[in-house]
Amino acid sequence: MPLIQVQVIEEVFTPAQKREIVRKLTDAMVSIEGESMRPVTLVVIEEVKSGDWAMGGKPFTTDDVKALAASRQTG
Repeated sequence: MPLIQVQVIEEVFTPAQKREIVRKLTDAMVSIEGESMRPVTLVVIEEVKSGDWAMGGKPFTTDDVKALAASRQTG
């Protein structure tokens, strides 16, 4: 019974995006191990409080993630 754990910063992903994450990760496991894995594949999305995640020794916030995503879309 596979368990896939995903940690994200709070308020970055919408409920619809989280459902898509769950669906696509489950599909990935099924593509490797077969359809019999679908009903037993567990996906847990944990949200980390904004600022409680650090990158490069600096706290990383929800706003930082959104700014990074916006900069990737424009350039």
